[in-house]
Formats: sequence, structure tokens, C-alpha cells
Amino acid sequence: MPHLVILYTPNLEAQTDMTALCRKLADIMLATRDEEGKQVFPTGGTRVLAYPAAHYAVADGKADYGFVYLNLRMAGGRSDATKKIAGDALLAGARGHFGSLFERQAVGLTLQIDESPGQVYDGKYSTLHPLFKQ
Repeated sequence: MPHLVILYTPNLEAQTDMTALCRKLADIMLATRDEEGKQVFPTGGTRVLAYPAAHYAVADGKADYGFVYLNLRMAGGRSDATKKIAGDALLAGARGHFGSLFERQAVGLTLQIDESPGQVYDGKYSTLHPLFKQ
């Protein structure tokens, strides 16, 4: 963890490069520092995944509206200030990515951050983390 999941209306697929958005947001996550200058998100645990909705309805349906939902899920323990730093950076990155699309089409963009304070079970196995241990 952290995992950033992007759900979006498939009408946006032809108008933007979602793989580039994933990379951009992952890079933002990796560059995010807390108030003490420490990296907020572990390199080996950072994942950004995007999925088009198989079915959707947005607003009144009178136009081909678009919607993008970003949900960052992370373990607890980070300060409110650090969460705001991360959220502001990710939202700015997403807004920048979609830039001119907002001028051409009505699109909603939402970012939510969920924190996992206590887990009943959190099983993991990874050969990624050892690659980035210092």
C-alpha cells in the first residue's frame, strides 16, 4: 500500500492517455514528502490502477458527460497535513493531465483518500519491496 485506483467513464478513453495519467500520479506519489522532508509513500508499495466503467450514467444524461474518480487507499499513521499535501498534489496532477479536456467537455473529477486505521487481515507477499530497500 498505497494504492490509487482510478475509475472513469469510458467515453474519456479516446480523449486521453490513461496510462500516462497512471505514471504521472505514481511519480507524484513517489515525490511527495511530509513536513520533515521524508518520502510519504514507499516506492515498492506504490500502485496506480485505472479502470473504465463497464456501465455508467452521469448527471441527467442529456450530454456525454465524463467522470473520473480517484481513490487513494493508504495505511494509517500519516498526519493530516501530510494527507493534504498528497491530496493537493494528486488533484493538481490529475487536473493538469486532463487540462484542455475540461474546456471541451463537461467532466467531473473527484479524489478521495481513505485511511486504513486497523485491519482485521492484511496479507501481503511481494518481491518488489526488496528492490527498493536502502
